Amino acid sequence: MSRGADNFYKSNEVTSEEVRYKNTYGLEVVGTLFKPKTIVSGMKYPALVVGHPYGAVRQQAANLYATKMAEQGFVTLTFDQSYWGQSAGTPRGAVLPDVYVENFSAAVDFLGTRDFVSREKIGVIGVCASGGFSLAAAKVDPRIKAVATVSMYDMGEYFRTGIKHERALETRNSDLLIAAENRYKEFETGEPIYGPGQNDPVFLEAAESNDFYQTERGKVPSNNRRTTPATYAKFINFYPFNGIESISPRPILFVVGEIAPSRGYTEAAYKLAAEPKEMVVIKGANRIDLYDRTEMIPWAKLTAFFDQHLGAAAKK
Repeated sequence: MSRGADNFYKSNEVTSEEVRYKNTYGLEVVGTLFKPKTIVSGMKYPALVVGHPYGAVRQQAANLYATKMAEQGFVTLTFDQSYWGQSAGTPRGAVLPDVYVENFSAAVDFLGTRDFVSREKIGVIGVCASGGFSLAAAKVDPRIKAVATVSMYDMGEYFRTGIKHERALETRNSDLLIAAENRYKEFETGEPIYGPGQNDPVFLEAAESNDFYQTERGKVPSNNRRTTPATYAKFINFYPFNGIESISPRPILFVVGEIAPSRGYTEAAYKLAAEPKEMVVIKGANRIDLYDRTEMIPWAKLTAFFDQHLGAAAKK
């Protein structure tokens, strides 16, 4: 719980309420809407969609970011991805990258139809895998005017080659065979088979992930983080960085920990992105540090970035 770790942070300066709406595929999405108490009736304000890490729910990292940014005057919205948390979709824990991406646009639908939100001032913060999902959404949704990624993961590349190319072709092919065999079993029984989607002997960021997801620091009882391996293979066809240059001239801010083994994903995306773009490296931080360690997360930089590109927020 060091360095300001405060995943379940609450603020007296912000109101929050549970909201429900449907994405374009008709699946109900459940989220939390945060509003600064400084909002004035009749005015329209900039807004941010905040996406949670893969295998998480909105109470893990996303709500913290949303609350902190609401303190800075932004209307913010978090949501549970489809098949996770309170949002609809079966089997639970299923992997559908296209739906994950769609849910960012669905969140824009919701925000852009609120009478206190300016449709021309909606941005996105994507934490971990949501960094990749949010970039994929921005490529096809011009309503997203600015994107910030934090500790970004490319889930497609992770499944294909690993964090540092440690996933050998034989390992990947073995995982695909397991997924294919599971499909037969699931078809015959009508029941999903749960377990790891990939079977690496060593996950390079396992210790820091467990320190967050398996302890009081970030554990949420309703999230058992179970995935269905038969659907996990869908990530092999997910390439969020292809065509990333098309987001320009909308700006992208990349935030990454200096010592995060997965830092390479952010560096790859930054290299491919067109201007305007910026990368901020947080000294001494790993990937999970930027989930909830409030003393390490660059709140001032995030605020300045969205102030510049979305316009005035509801300041104190």
